[in-house]
Amino acid sequence: MTRMNEEYLNFGDFIARKREEKKITLREMAKRLDHSPPYLSDVEKDRRNPFDLAKLDLLASILMLSEEDKTIMLNLAGKKRGEVAPDIPEYIMERDYVSAALRTARDLDAGEEEWLEFVKELKKRKE
Repeated sequence: MTRMNEEYLNFGDFIARKREEKKITLREMAKRLDHSPPYLSDVEKDRRNPFDLAKLDLLASILMLSEEDKTIMLNLAGKKRGEVAPDIPEYIMERDYVSAALRTARDLDAGEEEWLEFVKELKKRKE
């Protein structure tokens, strides 16, 4: 399971902290992302929306994020935009059964425990 996002205030806080952990200056990060430093500063201060999925993938690469941290970043980006994480919609839209499963879970008010069990069962396929 992934760590809870609560340890970060928001998307901007997450990327600022990860950037600082890697000792990358704001100016250098902005250059690598092909954005201006003031624009990146606004993103980090939660005054602008997160980047698109391609830039988020680049950001994850620059910051050398683990899969767990990349998931947290994508979840925070979606929350900032008031949407689901940006790596999810295409998967849902291409598979009608996923939409049906989500609606069923919603209609039955599936709780965290049920979802965690579902994820656990899916992960057994990796073993």
